[in-house]
Amino acid sequence: MSGKPIGIDELLERVRGGLDRVGPREAFAAAEAGDALLVDIRYAALRERDGLIPGALVVERNELEWRLDPRGSHRLPEATGHDVRAVVICNEGYASSLAAESLRRLGLHRATDLVGGFQAWRADGLPVLPPPRP
Repeated sequence: MSGKPIGIDELLERVRGGLDRVGPREAFAAAEAGDALLVDIRYAALRERDGLIPGALVVERNELEWRLDPRGSHRLPEATGHDVRAVVICNEGYASSLAAESLRRLGLHRATDLVGGFQAWRADGLPVLPPPRP
């Protein structure tokens, strides 16, 4: 590792500068049109508390790269190629920016994230399924 270390706020700013981040309504429209794959990386407790986005692919953050790398041995069927527009969704739109950057490093050049995360989606009145029952 070389150079002066940076803090998380600076790293987040740099990462977001390279993303074409989308708002909730744009993400919803893109998913409805078949132009985006919504990827929910929130941990289980948040999904159980707040519910799910209909049609979103749930992938735990620690599995994201393995599941979406189109060349990976553990990829999901939705990981069809490097042109997939993955819109990563976390709870408030912070961790998703870093996750989207990680996907870009794997060659998913259209990967981005949802500004404000799940909380912004819900606040905009977009569809949310009730939390899954145990």
